[in-house]
Amino acid sequence: MNIEQARFNMIEQQIRPWNVLDEDVLAMLHVVKREQFVPKAYENLAFADVEIPLPGGEAMLNPKVEARIVQEIAVKNHENVLEIGTGSGYMTALLARTARHVTSVEIQPESVTLAKENLARAGVINVSVEEGNGAQGWSTGTEYDVIVVSGGLPVLPEALVKQLKVGGRMIAILGEAPAMSCQLITRTSETAHDAVKVFETLAKPLTGAEAPSRFTF
Repeated sequence: MNIEQARFNMIEQQIRPWNVLDEDVLAMLHVVKREQFVPKAYENLAFADVEIPLPGGEAMLNPKVEARIVQEIAVKNHENVLEIGTGSGYMTALLARTARHVTSVEIQPESVTLAKENLARAGVINVSVEEGNGAQGWSTGTEYDVIVVSGGLPVLPEALVKQLKVGGRMIAILGEAPAMSCQLITRTSETAHDAVKVFETLAKPLTGAEAPSRFTF
């Protein structure tokens, strides 16, 4: 396989048609080598329009979804980022290209090891990978400029919103299949936030995510 041709095809045939038009984001996809973050058993799918299996039943998001999230959240170089769901470390590496620092939380020990190895091999140093369940919040007393949830959440945990600085923003795929959407949430005050639907998609729910209330009559 001609890897650079496959990468070019992924960007031009999958990602650009999905309204990812920011040239800085598209350039980043050439620099951060996706194939370095895919489990060896699935290397032949590194540039395919599919979710790639990860340890513990989790998955890498489709390339176009990852790219669109990076474009919409638009991390700036002075911002500290919290990522929930490290996975293989690929999204972490994309965020780290423009962030001051990324703290990434992963519940699966095997994925923590995989991500740390992948990030070190790629030379990404402004990242710390923590093992734990961040799907309902990662309470360390720190507030972040940006939070990125790399997976699905049936409901948005209020604890996670409270970890945003006022004026900070979060992007997450919310809901349950078949009705899920990627939403951009901005914390507008100590007690309020706004949410805007950015696009519709599907994603596996994060392990440890809060379940929605079920009413029975």
